[in-house]
Amino acid sequence: MPLKIIPNIISPELLFILASMGHGDEIVLADAHFPSSSICREGPKEVRADGIKIPQLLDAILTLLPLDQYVTTPVSLMDLVPSDKAKGLKTPVWDEYKTIIDKHEQQKVELVERFAFYERAKKAFAVVHTGETAQYGNIILKKGVAL
Repeated sequence: MPLKIIPNIISPELLFILASMGHGDEIVLADAHFPSSSICREGPKEVRADGIKIPQLLDAILTLLPLDQYVTTPVSLMDLVPSDKAKGLKTPVWDEYKTIIDKHEQQKVELVERFAFYERAKKAFAVVHTGETAQYGNIILKKGVAL
């Protein structure tokens, strides 16, 4: 039987990760195309959430995880590569993310260049590999303190 208040989409492993993180630690919610295993080979913990879409997982995580209020942007998205920008590629999943983030606590969101995003991911506390298939669905959350 699931615990009260904790969304049942949060696995025991993910719950342990969220509880273990400290102020300023980052967690990556990675889409299905993200090189999670490579990124985690010598760095962050890898958590599998195959089949789960990031918007649902993000909403559940933000019921438990406070975002860092002491940084300008505690939420980071992987920016489009120049060729996708030139084509005018749309990223509707970003609007979903922003709606979910605003529901929990309004925060600014930054865009991070693709390879810089990978470097940040290597230093993250954990990478959650999801079943998200939307292009540019990757997101980093920086943990704050519960007030």
